[in-house]
Amino acid sequence: MTINIRALAAKCCYAVIDQGRSLSDELPKQQDKLIGKDKGLLQEICYGVLRYLPELENDVRHLMQKPLKGKQRVFHFLLLVGVYQIRYMRIPDHAAVSETVSATSTLKNRHMKALVNAVLRGFLRTLEAENKQENKADKNLPDPIKFNHPGWFIKKVQQGYPEQWQDILTANQKKPPMWLRANQQHHTSEQYQALLVEAEIDIANIEPNSQAIALAKPLDVAKLPGFDEGWVSVQDGAAQQAARLLDCQPNDVVLDCCAAPGGKTCHIIEQTPDIASMTAIDIEEDRLTRVHENLNRLKLTAEVIAADAATKEWWSGEKFDRILLDAPCSGTGVIRRHPDIKWLRKADDIDKLVVLQQQILTNIWSLLKPGGTLLYATCSILPEENSEQISRFIEQNQDAQLIAITRDNADTDENAIGWQLLPDAENMDGFYYAKLLKLK
Repeated sequence: MTINIRALAAKCCYAVIDQGRSLSDELPKQQDKLIGKDKGLLQEICYGVLRYLPELENDVRHLMQKPLKGKQRVFHFLLLVGVYQIRYMRIPDHAAVSETVSATSTLKNRHMKALVNAVLRGFLRTLEAENKQENKADKNLPDPIKFNHPGWFIKKVQQGYPEQWQDILTANQKKPPMWLRANQQHHTSEQYQALLVEAEIDIANIEPNSQAIALAKPLDVAKLPGFDEGWVSVQDGAAQQAARLLDCQPNDVVLDCCAAPGGKTCHIIEQTPDIASMTAIDIEEDRLTRVHENLNRLKLTAEVIAADAATKEWWSGEKFDRILLDAPCSGTGVIRRHPDIKWLRKADDIDKLVVLQQQILTNIWSLLKPGGTLLYATCSILPEENSEQISRFIEQNQDAQLIAITRDNADTDENAIGWQLLPDAENMDGFYYAKLLKLK
């Protein structure tokens, strides 16, 4: 029996939007039913629907007398799947309509066939008329539809970045590149780039003075030279800054706090293999499986503990020379990589996250040796989670001193509280780093 990809996409988007499930959890479940390029097509459709959700819903709304509710809600998402294909994909219109209409049988409601067919053909007529207009009248659309982000988030970004907010929202809609981290225990960045060229894998750009390499287009990790042997890992260029900034030294006792899935843990050990020890903790025991997988593939060793970083129950009593606190955050810097964040994250989540970050930061600070360094990191762009959080911490802790962050290939503001990377800057994710010295 042929599996209908559009039906799987509708189920996946329904699970995310109506049931609040993570796309990173739901998509693999549906992809497991497919083989080869069909997995990529399903991902493209799901990501696309979630990127352009308000716009697509606006398109559908104008073509229906009343919205679909209850058990029919999955067909609402099937309509969005159809409209996305027509508006944004290179699939021929007749194929997009035909395959999407066929999905009604897969979803076991043939009575919806006529409705889905009528709405999609109505959209084709609307799009044809729209394309004839010289100036599309999108200027009058509400911001959430125009920019494809929730209203509360748009206001937050406008407040934090009054001159850059539109660029940030635009960047969030882009498809991110696949960044690699060459394992310098095996190859330098230049040596691994040569292996990529030999394998006819195109490189988009590199991050100078690091192991970071961006590919021209994503591919299956199985096609990367030496992936199973631990020669390379997949990690965004912004996330790769953590190991450099933490700057571990030989014989350091190191803690990676909130460590799953372990990319930064492994990078730190790769960069400084002669540290005394690495402890990696995370509250989500299931996610620690990925930490173990990464350590095993890269043939690295660390003590991995399922623990709450806001408590000391897990702690042996030995203080740390270096601590990386990759704090739980809104994830608003990686929306382009995880478009479901826009719809799963709610406005009142931010205040709760700020409180949790404070609790963890205060607790972990007490585990740092005098003279030690703590690197605070988030994949957020919101000032309250980043510069405001660190400013408050420094005010409340007289033994905390901010260390200026410098980059070899970029100017930095000496007066800035930490380093804020915005999404798509140098093709990387949005990230924040602040480096703190514990005074003796």
